[in-house]
Amino acid sequence: MTAEPIDPVEPAGAAPRRKGALRRAFQSWGTRIGAAITLLVVGIAVIGPLVAPHSASDLVAFPLSGPAPGTPLGTDYLGHDVLSSVLHGGWTVVWMATAATAIGMVVGTLIGLIAGYAKGRVDSVLMWLMDLVLAFPQFVLPLMVISMLQPSLWLIVLLVALSHAPRVARLARATTTQVSTREYIEASEVLGEPRWRILLQEILPNISTPLLVEVGVRMAWSIGLIASISFLGLGVQPPDVDWGLMIQQNRGGLATQPWAVVVPVLLIALFAIGINLMSEGYSRAIARRNDSGVAA
Repeated sequence: MTAEPIDPVEPAGAAPRRKGALRRAFQSWGTRIGAAITLLVVGIAVIGPLVAPHSASDLVAFPLSGPAPGTPLGTDYLGHDVLSSVLHGGWTVVWMATAATAIGMVVGTLIGLIAGYAKGRVDSVLMWLMDLVLAFPQFVLPLMVISMLQPSLWLIVLLVALSHAPRVARLARATTTQVSTREYIEASEVLGEPRWRILLQEILPNISTPLLVEVGVRMAWSIGLIASISFLGLGVQPPDVDWGLMIQQNRGGLATQPWAVVVPVLLIALFAIGINLMSEGYSRAIARRNDSGVAA
C-alpha cells in the first residue's frame, strides 16, 4: 500500500495541472479498474441494506447451511442469511474508514503546515508530539486504548485518525518547509497578509499533490485497521453486523460453510485494492507529468 515517489512541491497555478494529472490517471486501465472496484464495493455498502432480502437479525434456516434457493450464500453460525448480512454489513466499514481518513488527513495537514511554516520551537514541539504517537505501532495504539475504554464506533474512528495524523504531518511539514522559501510566499509576507491566509491560500494548494496521493494510502490503512478491530470483537457489536465481525463470528465454521467468511474477506480486500490502484494511478500520472516537464 505504497505510492511511487513524486515531486512534493508544485508551482503556483497548479490546480489545472492537477486536473490534467487526474485525467491522465484515468487513461490507465489500472486506475479505471480501481475506480470500478471501489464504486462496486461502496455501492454494495450504500444500497445493500435497501435491497437485502432479509434483516440482518432474521433467522432463516439452520446454522451453517449451504447455499439454497432462499439463501444463495447459505447461513451463518446462528442461521442468519449470509447474503443479507453482507449487504447490511458494509456501510460501517465504508463510513468509518472514510471518516478516519478525512479526520487524520485534516489534523495531520494542519499540524504539518503550522510546523513547517513556523519553524523553531513550534516546529520542535509539534514534531515531538507526532514522534510520541509514532512510537506506538499503528495497529497497537487504537487497540490498546479501545481495550481500556468502552468501545464505540466514533472512538475507533478518532483513534485510527490519530494513528494517521503523524505520518500525514511529516509529509505536510516537509513540503511546507520547501514551499515557504519561495519568492511568492516572501512577497505575501512583505505585503502583510495574515499568516492563516498564507498557509491556506498560498501554501496548501501548492502541497496538495502529495497529500492527495497520501489519501489513498491512509484510506487503505483505515480499511484494514477498522476491519481488524471488528475481527477482534472490539468494533461493531451484535445484533449489528459488520464485515470484520462476520469473519470473527464464522471462522469456526470455515470448513463447513466458507461463504460467511470468504465473501466479507473478499469485499474488504477489494475495497483496499481499489483505493490503492487509484492512488498509484494518480501517483504515476504525476510522475509522468514531472518527467515530461524535466524533458521539456
